Amino acid sequence: MSKYIIAMYIRLSMEDTKTDSLSIPNQRLLLGRYIDTLEQNDVEILEFVDNGYSGVNFERPAVQELLELVRQSKINCIIVKDFSRFGRNSIETGYFIEHVFPLFRTRFISVSDNFDTNDYKEDTGGMAVAFKYLMHEYYSLDLSRKTKSAKYTKMKRGEYISEVCCYGYKKGTDGHLAIDEEAAAVVRRIFTLALETKNAQEIVKALYADKIPTPGEYRASKGKGFHDISRCGGIWQRSSVLRILTDERYIGTYIMGKRTLKEVGGKRSRLKDESEWFKIPNHHPAIIEKAVYEQVQAKLLHFKCEKHNHEYVLRGKIVCGCCQHAMNRAPRKEPVFVCRYTKVDASAPCNGMEIKEGELETMLFDIISKQAQVILNTDNLNDIGEMELRSEQQAEYWKLISRCQDNKRNLYERYVMQEINTGQYAELKAGLDAELNHLNRIYTAISAQAAKLKADCEENNKAREFAEDISKETGLTQELMELLIDKVFIYPGNRIEISWKVTDFSDFQNRRDTHGEERNKGCHLLPRGDRRPVVAGSSKGIPARICQGTRI
Repeated sequence: MSKYIIAMYIRLSMEDTKTDSLSIPNQRLLLGRYIDTLEQNDVEILEFVDNGYSGVNFERPAVQELLELVRQSKINCIIVKDFSRFGRNSIETGYFIEHVFPLFRTRFISVSDNFDTNDYKEDTGGMAVAFKYLMHEYYSLDLSRKTKSAKYTKMKRGEYISEVCCYGYKKGTDGHLAIDEEAAAVVRRIFTLALETKNAQEIVKALYADKIPTPGEYRASKGKGFHDISRCGGIWQRSSVLRILTDERYIGTYIMGKRTLKEVGGKRSRLKDESEWFKIPNHHPAIIEKAVYEQVQAKLLHFKCEKHNHEYVLRGKIVCGCCQHAMNRAPRKEPVFVCRYTKVDASAPCNGMEIKEGELETMLFDIISKQAQVILNTDNLNDIGEMELRSEQQAEYWKLISRCQDNKRNLYERYVMQEINTGQYAELKAGLDAELNHLNRIYTAISAQAAKLKADCEENNKAREFAEDISKETGLTQELMELLIDKVFIYPGNRIEISWKVTDFSDFQNRRDTHGEERNKGCHLLPRGDRRPVVAGSSKGIPARICQGTRI
């Protein structure tokens, strides 16, 4: 006998943390006690917990895992403390309870609401339940407004409400900002180096040489890490240095309200205009004197990260194959791409590695052009001939099917006119039925082949159309790079690897058709970044990776 699977779903949002009855242990205890009262044998209990997630939407890891098991018919019953734990959006919550769960024969129980779908034969609770959905949704919106209002009041009082302190500070015993001397010493050193007319890259190099932990590494060492510090390989960024040098909080200015959520209950936020930020001067102890801060701001023009207003074709595409970091474009007379981390670590295998932008563009365009030429040199007359043959066969077999159906009608008329008896009719009809079934099977197979040939021919035409457009180009363009190439990896000895976005020129055409409208819906036959070595052949497909050993 199969087990009866019960899923306990528990959710706690950030706003609920002060309510004891909604705590995770209390929800678990309540649901466990209720399950003990169910008259059900051979029960297996699964637990799904979303801690710190709003109920306004269903973008929660545990609830998504639960719903996937429901779709696989692996859950017999879902039990929650109340409707709001499952969701505060009345439309989506109602849709799952009234449509999805009944479809998969999944029982739903809300303990505090005294609701059990087994108690309703024809509906799921009607107006009473719908009213509760709306009340929970209204409560969520009201709670969001109250939370924002409370935070704004605290900001006006100068209370530090962020969970993470600015690098160089920590929360004191009274809840206010206090100087973290260990990190503050690094901040002071960065400002001192800046006053010595050191540029941002030289400051980064000095910090790296002295093995100073990055802010992310420092927080992680204190058990407060919240970002993936492996992305930067433990190396200071010029942007991090400049961010510290331009942060008014180091002169004692309180800054809050820099970002706002895009939607209630969502995780995504947007940066507000600086005029909307909430600032209080001389709010907390300063790490940097105001005069020093102002001197540094005056010098920043000399070593800011360069910002180019113009777009260049290879932007964001060139990666160091040794350390996997993005390569920088150095705007010389002949611009080159260099690995910025060689300036930090002279022992890196990519030290001194650079590649000229113009020659790299030429090489990439030559590779793309050769692939396009393969398409143009491919003769698709065979496909057209096959399509014509299948079309003729379809017409021929359709005539045979029509003739067989006419014979069946004539046979029936002879039977009605008593020209043949019942036994003769049955025998002749069985023969015609068998023949008709045989003809239909052949016709269906030919039609499927014809449809596939037509689709292939259309794909080939798309590929040829795209290849013809490429043949008209005189050089690499932004559109070609956006459609065709994901990344270009550079290795010592001027060896490059190309990671293509897809493997078929017809798919490139599909991507171009939707480019700018539905950019994220492009056809990806290979995962982004797949660089498996595939030898280029004479088909319309292109290799997922092309290795070039030619010196340029």
